[in-house]
Amino acid sequence: MPCNIQNNSSMDDTDLNPLAQDLVGYMQKKAGFKKPPSAITYEDDMANSKNILGKTAYYTPQDSSITVYVTGRHPKDILRSIAHELIH
Repeated sequence: MPCNIQNNSSMDDTDLNPLAQDLVGYMQKKAGFKKPPSAITYEDDMANSKNILGKTAYYTPQDSSITVYVTGRHPKDILRSIAHELIH
């Protein structure tokens, strides 16, 4: 079952989305969690992106969703953040 991915950013997510879907499926098998996150949302945040210790992503347990800050980030780094949040 594919994960719902929402893009609330200005980033072109065409190439990233299939990789994020594959990552969720892989992590689901390896980590053994039953359901994928309800949603993965890409967000822009210019101020956060300029802060070297700014947030990269967060998990919301109430609705099992993941939000990832994507401004100025390489797709590999975004995928690392998703992988990290999936283990929560």
